[in-house]
Amino acid sequence: MATVSCRGTSGRYRLIEKLRAEVSVTVLIRLLGVSKSGYYDWRNRTPNKREVEDAELKTQIQEIFDKNKGRYGSPRIFQTLKKRGYKVGKKRVERLYRALKLVARVKRVTYRSAGFKRYLATGDNLRPDGGVPDAKDKVWVADVTYLKVKGVWRYLSVIMDLYSRRIISWSLDKNRTMEVTTRTLKNAIKKRKPKGELMLHTDRGVEYRGQTYQKALKRKGIIHSLSRAGKCTDNAHMESFFHSMKAEVIRGNVFKSDANLRGALGNYINKYYNALRMNSGINYFSPMEYEAIAA
Repeated sequence: MATVSCRGTSGRYRLIEKLRAEVSVTVLIRLLGVSKSGYYDWRNRTPNKREVEDAELKTQIQEIFDKNKGRYGSPRIFQTLKKRGYKVGKKRVERLYRALKLVARVKRVTYRSAGFKRYLATGDNLRPDGGVPDAKDKVWVADVTYLKVKGVWRYLSVIMDLYSRRIISWSLDKNRTMEVTTRTLKNAIKKRKPKGELMLHTDRGVEYRGQTYQKALKRKGIIHSLSRAGKCTDNAHMESFFHSMKAEVIRGNVFKSDANLRGALGNYINKYYNALRMNSGINYFSPMEYEAIAA
């Protein structure tokens, strides 16, 4: 019988252990070209320190992965382990993550353009370098995205503080209108009570360029910056948030009512994203942690 290639003697022993319930150990030993005594010595030996540590780390990795509902890849799990006091290398975490066959929730990037969405020619991008401010309530970014309830579109309006990536206001509505985005803006102002110069960056949609919205900005002295027409990358941080949110809470779920969707968004944004989810752009802190440290 031809010998089957397998990487290393230990690897062959592990393969035997995996298949022994289905195939005779004697057959597997002969097939893999290892000795019977060697296999049983390996099977009965006491795990070494490295193996014991790996087993503990696997338990921690699985627990972190489950706690975050499959939203964390190995980089965020690595950072969580560090915060828990584990002295472990990034590559080791990646290896154990793969060994557990874990795959984080992901979503393909797609771009939708609603038929009624228009861009106006006036207004400038006052953030051409896309820089991040050095304190909160200096630059806010806003956008609207599309979500479905029973196959019908709903519109989520969001404002983020660019410094901490914290979502400071959001509104869900059946219509994409200026009233919705204005309500989101007023709620953000009420919550944060910004002082000093504040810039708000949005796209050129009519829900941001209309008279009602512009008056609300002017009353608070907020400077309005606009993405260049057709350049979604000018508002990359909002695009990134929507991408993560859809991957981590929307994909694979069917929402049967507005209340159902609103509850899922509230739990995700208020209780998870702002309070717990580590963000690589702010040194793997959550937005609320980052603001607390700055304070």
